[in-house]
Amino acid sequence: MRYSKVCLESFGYVLPDEIITSDELEHQLQPLYSRLKLPEGRLELITGIRQRRFWPVGMLPSQKSVTSGQWAMEAADLDPAMIGALIHGSVCRDYLEPATACSVHHGLGLAPNCVIYDTSNACLGLINGMLQIANMIELEQISAGLVVGTESSRQLIETTIASLNSDESLTRQTIKPAFSSLTIGSGSCAILLVHERLSRTGNHLLGTAVKSNTSCHDLCQSDRDNAVGSGMQPLMETDAEQLMAEGIRIGVEAFADFLAANDWTHRDIDRAFCHQVGGTHRRLMLESIGLSEEIDYATFPVLGNTGSVALPITMAIAADDGILDDGGRLAMLGIGSGINCLMIGCHWRNSLVKGHRPAWNSSDLASTKLAMSGLQTQ
Repeated sequence: MRYSKVCLESFGYVLPDEIITSDELEHQLQPLYSRLKLPEGRLELITGIRQRRFWPVGMLPSQKSVTSGQWAMEAADLDPAMIGALIHGSVCRDYLEPATACSVHHGLGLAPNCVIYDTSNACLGLINGMLQIANMIELEQISAGLVVGTESSRQLIETTIASLNSDESLTRQTIKPAFSSLTIGSGSCAILLVHERLSRTGNHLLGTAVKSNTSCHDLCQSDRDNAVGSGMQPLMETDAEQLMAEGIRIGVEAFADFLAANDWTHRDIDRAFCHQVGGTHRRLMLESIGLSEEIDYATFPVLGNTGSVALPITMAIAADDGILDDGGRLAMLGIGSGINCLMIGCHWRNSLVKGHRPAWNSSDLASTKLAMSGLQTQ
């Protein structure tokens, strides 16, 4: 798939105030750690994740999605009446029904003839939403569309900790499927796409590539269909090692198609944004597709894995910090359990972004680079 009329115009994003470190989670897991004689510090050592964030108790995803969506439109100075489609793409949603997009649509005051729905595809939900909006713009069906989502990790992490501490049958081997749940973080992000005739940035979407291997659909699964607003207590099991190996394999295949779709070589890519899983995954994925870590931007050490929000919010933060000021060719390298890959090329020229990052300063970026460099020796 290739695009010629679609521009990624702006981002809006929100990070929670409450920061939870990996050390704090391990302190809460002391009953388990003491019983199995687990060394402290293993969570950060294995994943490279030092902290993640929680939303306030009882907050619904739509509440922050409204803020992110509003800010994306404000950053672009776009009249909400111009939005022809709204997609809510996060794993977390308010209720099983109606679509969370309905609450967001109402909160944003969008037009009644705006197409609205939720889309779900694990960590690819927002990126899939981008593709759907881009198709509508390319076909001249709409002039602008908004993709938004909000992920919340509090319920999953708190339920996982309670389960690990209470189940005395667990061993060092049987706890492994639950540990990936402790890496999940919270965040909210919106992406505004417009037809080139409306664009002030000229950030054109280019070629895309998709690839899947659904024989691996059971490597990362929630125990049941859990909507945040329902008060359920979700649990998730992940075969992290196999998921990483199979994900990288399908990623290599998708990346070859991605280069062909954009008529690029490796040297043509100026900046890359991968799904934010952890240090080992990042290193092995970039090595496998032949990209230097110098062009990749990462947030997982300080945000954790924020699911479908991870890739776009990382790109939004990079834009907000001026990392993209030099422009160039950008590679969005999405991957999600299932296993699915979606990669999108973009020619970047200008950044329009509005975000909220409490308790974030320049030392976070420096310590992030230090943490990732330290992972190379492990």
